[in-house]
Amino acid sequence: MSIASPKKPQTNDSFAITFAPLSLADVYTLADDPANGAVVVMSGTVRNQTEGKPVVSLEYQAYEPMALRVFATIAQDIRGKWADVNRVVIHHRIGRLQIGEISVLVAVGCPHRSEAFAACKYAIDTLKHNAPIWKKEHWADGASTWVSIGACEQMNQ
Repeated sequence: MSIASPKKPQTNDSFAITFAPLSLADVYTLADDPANGAVVVMSGTVRNQTEGKPVVSLEYQAYEPMALRVFATIAQDIRGKWADVNRVVIHHRIGRLQIGEISVLVAVGCPHRSEAFAACKYAIDTLKHNAPIWKKEHWADGASTWVSIGACEQMNQ
């Protein structure tokens, strides 16, 4: 009779909060694994408007230690729902970003595409609601407003 050992922690996951530009190629490489049949990547970019109001840039801030813990918890939750997931990568930028720049990259590597898509959607949706990350929208008229990214998601649904 053997006793099942607890699942080993995933050392190949990658979580980051950074001022540096995010790279799709780098995040894809971090999510890739020989056992994957799919790598799904979600790229969030700075758009030029919110609810029809012109935006010139966004500024992100995060409480980094807690945000990284939230990212790790998201990966743990993903493995509870989709046990075959091989890699979870969550990278978020902070600082001032211009229109078209990537603000967040989430990638999930998995043997099957349906689980990879579902896990990636879960990761970005949960991040937006749970991570202590805020953005300041800088408007074309010179005004600006701070909002949590979770509040932004609720407004856009």
